[in-house]
Amino acid sequence: MKLAIFASLVGTSVAFAPTIFFTQRSSSALKVAVDTSDIKNGLTIELDGEPYKVLNFSIMKQARGAAKTTIKFKNLKRGTTIENTYRSGEKFETAEVLRKPSQYSYNDEDGNYFFMDSESFEVVMVDSKIVEDQKKWIAEGMECDLIFFKGEVIEVRTPSPYVYEIVETEPNVKQDFKPAVLDCGATVNVPGFVEQGSKIKVDTEKGEYLERA
Repeated sequence: MKLAIFASLVGTSVAFAPTIFFTQRSSSALKVAVDTSDIKNGLTIELDGEPYKVLNFSIMKQARGAAKTTIKFKNLKRGTTIENTYRSGEKFETAEVLRKPSQYSYNDEDGNYFFMDSESFEVVMVDSKIVEDQKKWIAEGMECDLIFFKGEVIEVRTPSPYVYEIVETEPNVKQDFKPAVLDCGATVNVPGFVEQGSKIKVDTEKGEYLERA
């Protein structure tokens, strides 16, 4: 009898056990010393106390002397770009940043975007100029990464690749590619055989069609 009661209690406790959801946790990148040989597109470094992202770079080899590296940066706080040339081996410090997974909620009439922190559920407002490069890819309910520098959001990173639905395009055509409007509002070129209503994978970093989902 006691065994039956115990088994009944165990079954009940299992039935009413709460469901636990796991979310991707925040992560931070500490300051690290790097030199020109470590430079790559997308790297965020700190110059004069401000965060700069490497947009592109080129290396010029010289007949005499060390090679020179020309780097184009974007200031992630101001939105401005600069281009500097450095001698081979010159050193930098990467920016100490914090990445927080956050779900897009809505945007207001001033163009500011609001995200909910996936861990604390705190709502964070991001200025429109910070979202400018990514806003066309942000879809309803999308989980993005908010990048913080010294307590301020300096960048919004959308997931890539990401699946979107085509809401408008021409019927099946013989041409290689045709424009298609996605449910996020962005337009990409897709193969002629892809039809309206199809779901596709898009590389949001390059803005390119990858394949049907």
